[in-house]
Amino acid sequence: MPRAVISPDRTADFARRLESRQARIGIVGMGYVGLPLALLFSDARFCVTGFDIDPRKVTMLNHGDSYIVRIPSSEIQHARESGFSATGDFAQIGAMDAVIICVPTPLDEHQEPDLGYIKGTASSIAPYIHDGQLIVLESTTYPGTTEEVLVPLLKEGNPAGLEVARDSSSPGFYVAFSPEREDPGNDRIERRDIPKVVGGCGAAACDLACAMYGAIFIRTVPVSSPSIAEMTKLLENIYRCVNIALVNELKQLCMRMGIDIIEVIEAAKTKPFGFQAFYPGPGLGGHCIPIDPFYLSWKAKEFDFHTRFIELAGQINDGMPYFVVENIIEAMSQRGKALFGSRVLVLGLAYKRDVDDLRESPSLTIIELLKNRGALVEYNDPFFSTVGRGRKYALNMTSTSLDKIREFDCVVIVTDHSQYDYRSIVANAKLVVDTRNATKGINASNLVRC
Repeated sequence: MPRAVISPDRTADFARRLESRQARIGIVGMGYVGLPLALLFSDARFCVTGFDIDPRKVTMLNHGDSYIVRIPSSEIQHARESGFSATGDFAQIGAMDAVIICVPTPLDEHQEPDLGYIKGTASSIAPYIHDGQLIVLESTTYPGTTEEVLVPLLKEGNPAGLEVARDSSSPGFYVAFSPEREDPGNDRIERRDIPKVVGGCGAAACDLACAMYGAIFIRTVPVSSPSIAEMTKLLENIYRCVNIALVNELKQLCMRMGIDIIEVIEAAKTKPFGFQAFYPGPGLGGHCIPIDPFYLSWKAKEFDFHTRFIELAGQINDGMPYFVVENIIEAMSQRGKALFGSRVLVLGLAYKRDVDDLRESPSLTIIELLKNRGALVEYNDPFFSTVGRGRKYALNMTSTSLDKIREFDCVVIVTDHSQYDYRSIVANAKLVVDTRNATKGINASNLVRC
């Protein structure tokens, strides 16, 4: 495994503690990013403490139980045997050699960045930061957050008056940014095989962070500043957002032209250069792709710059749930049924296949739109027996058994979970609207793809 180049003095001592596995790692936020990261460090024989403000998560982790479907409880139990523990007591931050912040960065009701979790975490850990400690932010955010928001809060809240150390011999704490690159549901790539981008407030901080991450990741990619690392994450996700918007728009055109967009994409991706396949869908979900473009657009206004291309892509993707609902209405109308008063079953709540993650899920928007138009909506999802809050208001719904599929006027496939038997669904439903091409290879008069 490649080793990072370490500066002398305190950074060299930190490197020795990493090498001997004496360094204690604290991770704030035991969610979809923080918990997998904690398990990686634990698997590499580090003593890891997970911090979270949710007492339910703390209790479950300390009992060896998982609350994320793709992480079996056996992994938590194995980590517990290796010394992993969880706590809500931020005073324990003082015992850590390094602290990694993995908290949410959502949008507020005005589609502007909500840094409340980052600010809250900074205020919670600042009183306990000590000389020589490394603080790394992983939460996706706009360029400048680490140095303009996080650092001032850490300095102001530290009673010892510590400053950010810019080299290996100066007193103070070290700060870096390293964007998370989690891909829930991806079983093809091991987490440790994903290169780790690192940007530090000074070369020493970058060296320290690279040394730490180099202990669990095959490769680290040092960059010159936290802002470069922050922008790197945004570029990765905006690249996907824009290309998905492109195929979503082409999908709508192809439907009018009577052309199968999926067949077009499959043919295009046979080109061995200059093309990467992206696929259309009912809208974007997850924490990153639907949100990141708005973070950059908001920050760009500070520089009197309007990100028209990026915002257009966001508008196209945001409009896809509305496009789906219009196609449902059309499909039912052609069969002599009105949406108002009809029973509609939505298959899949999660934002992507085979994950237990509802964040920004287009399914929630589609359910709300259908309800607003008078439909009697129910859902089925193997990962969610109930759902409370939707995108705009409380849904308070319970998953419906697929045994009742014949009772519905329309079944809408929004999330293509692998557990579903799509041939059986098509065979038993009155009408199926497929937004994911999950029924590929099935031909039936009651099947509409959109």
